[in-house]
Amino acid sequence: MELKVSTKALGGRLLGASALLVLTAVPALSQDVTAEALTAAVDAAKSETAYIFNTLLFLMGGFLVMFMAAGFAMLEAGLVRTKNVSMQCLKNIGLYSIAGIMFWVVGYNLMYNDVAASGGWYGIPGIKGFEDVGGSDLETGYSAASDWFFQMVFVAATASIVSGTVAERVKMWSFFIFTAVLTGVFYPITGSWQWGGGWLSEMGFSDFAGSTIVHSVGGWAALTGALIIGARSGKYGKDGSVHVMPGSSIPLATLGTFILWLGWFGFNGASQLAMGTLGDVTDISRIFANTNLAACGGVVAVMILTQVIYKKVDVTMALNGALAGLVAITAEPLQPSAGLAILIGAIGGIIVVFAVPLLDKLKIDDVVGAIPVHLLAGIWGTMAVPLSNADTSFVTQFIGVAAFGVFTVVATSVLWFILKMTLGVRVSAEDESIGLDKAEVGVEAYPEFGTGSQRL
Repeated sequence: MELKVSTKALGGRLLGASALLVLTAVPALSQDVTAEALTAAVDAAKSETAYIFNTLLFLMGGFLVMFMAAGFAMLEAGLVRTKNVSMQCLKNIGLYSIAGIMFWVVGYNLMYNDVAASGGWYGIPGIKGFEDVGGSDLETGYSAASDWFFQMVFVAATASIVSGTVAERVKMWSFFIFTAVLTGVFYPITGSWQWGGGWLSEMGFSDFAGSTIVHSVGGWAALTGALIIGARSGKYGKDGSVHVMPGSSIPLATLGTFILWLGWFGFNGASQLAMGTLGDVTDISRIFANTNLAACGGVVAVMILTQVIYKKVDVTMALNGALAGLVAITAEPLQPSAGLAILIGAIGGIIVVFAVPLLDKLKIDDVVGAIPVHLLAGIWGTMAVPLSNADTSFVTQFIGVAAFGVFTVVATSVLWFILKMTLGVRVSAEDESIGLDKAEVGVEAYPEFGTGSQRL
């Protein structure tokens, strides 16, 4: 009886122990599965979060750069004479719209689509496609539509540079045709060499946000336009004298400069191209600081230098000093120390002070000073990259600057000449005299001024 009882008790204990082992093993197995699922969920969340923040960076940077179109419009409206203000406003909204369509139809893919297939010289052209509605593909790390938008506003800035230089005498539709080819073909081809992973990228050329790719290309196109179209009537005397043609509004030009300065934080900051990690955000903050300091350096350098040379501070040169500082730092806004950023910007401003009168001596009529600001300061900024970026060299940077310059000068010169031989590129002397607001637009910016607004 006792034995039977003991046997039953022992059997019950063994059964209980077995059950306990089974029950403890199941949670252990579940914990392994849960840990794997949790890790996968965390990784997916990280990827999705990075995708969201990267896309947000492109969109925020894009609308800041888009607003630079307003800055260019106000700067140009302030620096041209009253009788040409409406034309500059129309040109800027027109060129932005044309650039947008052309960069969608052909430009984006010509710049980024399988550039390696051509040996690094250009991409495969075609219409840019976007994600489906509600798309959730995380492989790219950002929305394709946001990337297109961010890149598109850059190409519009290139065309705006040309607009200011050739103001007050270029034919409207000839300029718009030039804009279509520049933004749809020329800019994307040269951009593919570096940003598209082309031959200059393989060589080690560096241009973080576009001192050369955007600004110098626009500057070269502006220079060829100024040479082929010629100076404004009455700008230069036969004896070599320079006739000053003051702009219509210093306040408007100043507003335009501040808008451009603001937009530049998107221009340079979003060129980090990622905001999904702590390091990315830290770098973007550093880019903002260096961008701001470079502009400050450009302004202060111009104020001091013009006071010394002319005994007065030149307001328009100070405005262009800010822009030259911004252009100069654009090639490498991340690596420089704060002091070096100020120096790079200051040298950009100094370039403006000496280049503006030099252009007048050469009888190259640049209405807004875009050639010193975008072309020359852009070259300086690109050549200054090795001062802070050890992965680059002065030789490679020079090759890049020269390549962009040669291609853009040849291509845009041919285009300007074709337009000159067909549609013509310059308005008549009579239209230039009465102003393009009346002659080509039909609406004066300041109609209450009457005939006073039409004086030279």
